[in-house]
Amino acid sequence: MITIVDYGLGNLGSIKNMLKKIGVVSDITDDHAKIFNAEKLILPGVGAFDDGMKNLREKGLIEILSKKVLIEKVPVLGICLGMHLMTQSSEEGKLPGLGWIDGQVVKFPDSHNEQKLRNPHMGWNVVNPVNKAENGIFKSDFKELRFYFVHSYYVQLSNSEEVIGQTQYGKHFVSAYRKDNIIGMQYHPEKSHKFGMAILKNFNEI
Repeated sequence: MITIVDYGLGNLGSIKNMLKKIGVVSDITDDHAKIFNAEKLILPGVGAFDDGMKNLREKGLIEILSKKVLIEKVPVLGICLGMHLMTQSSEEGKLPGLGWIDGQVVKFPDSHNEQKLRNPHMGWNVVNPVNKAENGIFKSDFKELRFYFVHSYYVQLSNSEEVIGQTQYGKHFVSAYRKDNIIGMQYHPEKSHKFGMAILKNFNEI
């Protein structure tokens, strides 16, 4: 069972449907008792950083989620905005993040090496696995891993050893990170067809 955290932002139904396709039972909830008993968590998200943190606080979810993740070491997967919220802060907002990961979220520049960049970065792009810390998250039979992205901001980490995936957009940026039981993905596995199915299956097997 994977518990999908409902804090009012994110493609909750799409994630649940993708998990169903690979035979994984999941539950969408903001119920404290259900989250307290969760074996694995997905923190999704589409929207603004401050809205996400505000919703988590108003639903009383920050304390219980931090206990599950930091003390009980329950595996958690942050997707897109969820990945951002697990860091310390974001240029997009003023509120502090959850602080589970030592890093901050920054906006893509308008250009890189005189190459203009469209913002948001949107569409399919390649994720290149790096570092042993990924520990099977990218396990697959595919020669190349392609995922669907929609974002204007990306994560900068203080510890490069926590980077497990990089993607080229003007320059290389962090498209996936892992710190022990905490995993973040900038792309949307629920929109990435067979590639997303493989990733979610690997997460379920942790």
